[in-house]
Amino acid sequence: MINLDCDDLFETWRLQARWLLSHEVDPSLVAWASEGVQDLFASDHALPESQGPFLARIPRTLLDTLEQAARYRGDQRWSLLYEVLWRVSHGDRTAMMSGDKLGSELQRRIKQVQRESHHLHAFVRFVELPDCVGPQYVAWHEPAHDILHSASEHFIGRMGRHRWMIATPRDGVYYDGEQLNYLRQCPVQWQQMAQNVDDPHGDMWLTYYSHIFNPARLNPKVMEGHLPARFWKNLPEGALIPGLITQARTGKQQDGQASGIKGRQGKRIGQTKMESSRGTPMNPYEPRMSPVGAAE
Repeated sequence: MINLDCDDLFETWRLQARWLLSHEVDPSLVAWASEGVQDLFASDHALPESQGPFLARIPRTLLDTLEQAARYRGDQRWSLLYEVLWRVSHGDRTAMMSGDKLGSELQRRIKQVQRESHHLHAFVRFVELPDCVGPQYVAWHEPAHDILHSASEHFIGRMGRHRWMIATPRDGVYYDGEQLNYLRQCPVQWQQMAQNVDDPHGDMWLTYYSHIFNPARLNPKVMEGHLPARFWKNLPEGALIPGLITQARTGKQQDGQASGIKGRQGKRIGQTKMESSRGTPMNPYEPRMSPVGAAE
């Protein structure tokens, strides 16, 4: 068994996989360390010193697909990619397709990565820093997969020439107005800045969010499908969501009103001067009489 560590870098894994493939090393004989955990059953056999004779023809689309799937954090993160590469290089392209068991897992991981990129775009909350020499806007986010570097380019067009920074427990990205700078190890200073910043307009946003919340259309399962609960703790409105759900279940969904409003007594509206002068309001379906007493 050959034990390898690509340091969770796709380019490093690609070089290792190309070397293995040239010697036609079977996927069952290779184990990659992930997240700093070594395979207990792997030996310390090193890679062959020289490149092997096997020349594999790999479609470019496969490399792009493997690079996307490489952002997924999970078991067999790199071994699965090599198994797909091995099968395709030996003429079995079904390994890339969802109809195949291995291809289905590959496509599932890609979808999870794409969904996590969407979560970054939807749930990042930038907070403005007043009179700051560094970033003008900062945000804290906790993605489940390694999507920060690729997905954060989305904000270059959204934020214009402003300087902004996104910090995570693992990596960080900073845009200085001209260039996007990515660090695999997020500096502690960045993390503290993003987590401890106070939003001067936070109260206004919470008031707005609580008023636009529609209890009549609440479906908690659907809501958590679009807004997973793991993001609530990092969203300013996240603290309001459990209370709003409770209010909806205890009154708003049945009455269309908050519990503090539905218990109030109604106010009687007085008659207008015209209604008072006529006495009983006229029935619009009764025939109106002309001055001479004939029905119109």
